[in-house]
Amino acid sequence: MSTKPTTTDLEWTELDQRAVDTVRVLAMDSVQKVGNGHPGTAMSLAPAAYVLFQKLMRHDPSDANWTGRDRFVLSPGHSSLTLYIQLYMAGYGLELDDLKAFRTWGSLTPGHPEHGHTTGVETTTGPLGQGIANAVGMAMAARYERGLFDPEAAEGASPFDHTIWAIVSDGDLEEGISAEASSLAGHQKLGSIVALYDDNHISIEGDTETAFSEDVLKRYEAYGWHVQRVEQNANGDFDVKALYAALKAAQEETERPSIIAARTIIAWPAPNAQGTEASHGSALGEEEIAATKRVLGFDPEQHFQVDDDVFAHVRKAADRGREAHAAWDKQFQEWRNANAERAATFDRIAAGKLPEGWEKSLPVFEPGKAVATRAASGKVLQALGAVIPELWGGSADLAGSNNTTIDKTSSFLPVGNPLPEANPYGRTVHFGIREHAMGSTMNGIALHGNTRIYGGTFLVFSDYMRPAVRLAALMKLPVTYVWTHDSIGLGEDGPTHQPVEHMAALRAIPGLNMVRPADANETAIAWREILRRNDAPHGLALTRQGVPTYETNEDAARGGYVLAEAEGGQPQVVLIGTGSEVQLAVEAREQLQAAGIPTRVVSMPSIEWFEEQDQGYRDSVLPPSVKARVAVEAGIALTWYRYVGEAGRIVSLEHFGASADAKVLFREFGFTADAVTAAARDSLGSVSGLAAEAR
Repeated sequence: MSTKPTTTDLEWTELDQRAVDTVRVLAMDSVQKVGNGHPGTAMSLAPAAYVLFQKLMRHDPSDANWTGRDRFVLSPGHSSLTLYIQLYMAGYGLELDDLKAFRTWGSLTPGHPEHGHTTGVETTTGPLGQGIANAVGMAMAARYERGLFDPEAAEGASPFDHTIWAIVSDGDLEEGISAEASSLAGHQKLGSIVALYDDNHISIEGDTETAFSEDVLKRYEAYGWHVQRVEQNANGDFDVKALYAALKAAQEETERPSIIAARTIIAWPAPNAQGTEASHGSALGEEEIAATKRVLGFDPEQHFQVDDDVFAHVRKAADRGREAHAAWDKQFQEWRNANAERAATFDRIAAGKLPEGWEKSLPVFEPGKAVATRAASGKVLQALGAVIPELWGGSADLAGSNNTTIDKTSSFLPVGNPLPEANPYGRTVHFGIREHAMGSTMNGIALHGNTRIYGGTFLVFSDYMRPAVRLAALMKLPVTYVWTHDSIGLGEDGPTHQPVEHMAALRAIPGLNMVRPADANETAIAWREILRRNDAPHGLALTRQGVPTYETNEDAARGGYVLAEAEGGQPQVVLIGTGSEVQLAVEAREQLQAAGIPTRVVSMPSIEWFEEQDQGYRDSVLPPSVKARVAVEAGIALTWYRYVGEAGRIVSLEHFGASADAKVLFREFGFTADAVTAAARDSLGSVSGLAAEAR
């Protein structure tokens, strides 16, 4: 472990120090004005954030989406002012009025940073630990991007080389997801990550000795990270030259991710609030703010004070950004001139387009043959992998079960890994048994841009991923979850592995599109539709067991469609099925038709896609005049009440499963064609009863 960085090429003037102290003043005033927030960390981190944005990072405030930029992740999102004030100073579009509107309705400065809402915010960080895991994903994406476009370039010589900077807190490192993601980063030797650990010893409940006493740097050393420590100066503030030297040394370490522990005092230099848990999440109060301003040499009667010379000084970041961008543009053009075919691929991917004619590679499955939808998905992925180079992904150590291996000969593994298929730019990702980190690193990969990522595990383990999935939906990220073993149909592994409430729970997440295909051909159409979309996450729920294959119907991409029409007149009853239970609806229809009851079967692979359709289409699939309806799904019924109505019936599972063969479980728990037929007759009887009451 390095404790005494030697690089000291930092130019630091009195104007720089005044700018840092201005950050502290703005943090105090912003929280005080709204009456709530987190001033302490923004105050103590002011020198670190300033050094990054003004002295080290390659970024251009005039082009926040520049491909060649470094990325910055503020993992402790509660300290959002740490980021907002730097965005204001550097010229990303935030102004003093935005800081004055902190945490208020309609402002560009919400309580936690939100990607897509505020220019310059690379990711939405709120739940602790998510940010550092996002940074790991960004570093993975950066390496894969380099492999797509410039794999032969020497280290540091490619226009696609850049640094992922992150600030992390005690809270981030206590959350389990950070351990998962950091372990993965060390294993992958992601040398583009530089994490600054704000070791301030304070959490909401007081000193971190209440819950956190391990040697963090030894832990990270064990993960395979490059570790350093930066001590405070004699006053208790950052030693900025030592900090700068450590950050530079970490950036120059390209074979391992880096973490720098910096002992800080929260709310420094507030005379009474520094070092206290109160300063973590509460306004300091006018008296304490005035006292702190006096310590810093500011007028205690002024609020949001930014001196003209400080403002002019920090806004020079925009000039430096344009210069860095211009130099990169020259390097990028040289690359384009030497790599015409790769440049064309880059342009296509950057524009969000898929290769011409890629749909032709999708397999079509023979009707009648039983195929597990997880197996069909695997065949689709292997077919698409040959024509969509930006598509990559893997599994949380379940690739053989999830069928997520896009290329068996090419694993995303660092130089030095002993496996024969190891390739730093490989297609198949081995996330390890780290579902939560898989979800959040996938978010980071999507946020980085220029690739399309998927990741698989069993549907029941989506619970481990849920916080990351929710954030993907919040950020509208095009990530794809391949969740297999989607019901009691997985059989003998029993109730611990059999999802019951999961489909309903996942459908409850706004912005997440869940797709549960009925057969192999619906699975192929689902993948096609997912890849056409780039503004939302999608979850595929796929079967372990074989299910009958039906004729391809393009309306599957609309979320719901008529799979089998009523014969002998208008439908008297509609059977709605999804996933492996569609076959039960088809069999029940045969029974009902034989009894002279015209019956329609609707396959509903995606409720979210179906709800996107216009009312006319939805009514054509589920005619309002047909009140007798049955929905069947091997999970809890919550999803289906709105579709079956007052007279409808639902064949569902309202309890946990059991360990037995899948066919036995479906029979014993009432998932049979006979049960669906009985429910349909019951619904028809209810309709007659309601009609009689109305008369």
